[in-house]
Amino acid sequence: CAGTPGGDARSETLGMKRKPLAVALLALAALFVLWFARDEHVLTGLLVFASPPLLLAIAAWRGWPRAGFVAGVLALFWFSHGVMQAWSEPVGRGFALGEIVLALAVVYTACIDGIRARFGRT
Repeated sequence: CAGTPGGDARSETLGMKRKPLAVALLALAALFVLWFARDEHVLTGLLVFASPPLLLAIAAWRGWPRAGFVAGVLALFWFSHGVMQAWSEPVGRGFALGEIVLALAVVYTACIDGIRARFGRT
């Protein structure tokens, strides 16, 4: 989904296209930090939920070519977790809905270049 590294001009273009993915991942990490800040198991919540999108955001920003793929796969988990929490926990429904929206944003930003390339749009 994320694209492949290329020459000088192409790598600059790909670098600009990875920035929205990094921003979406940073927003998701920030949401998890806020969500688990007052939780009984704050350290576990931060390690399990906040650190993967944060590390992937750094990797995407620095140009790791597999960051989009890994983020897209993990977004399936984040989306499912958000749906489960929104359905079962009315107290945390706002955070869960935010997680759903940001997981969809991660999938979109990770895959839009591949979709455009497949269907010939720029």
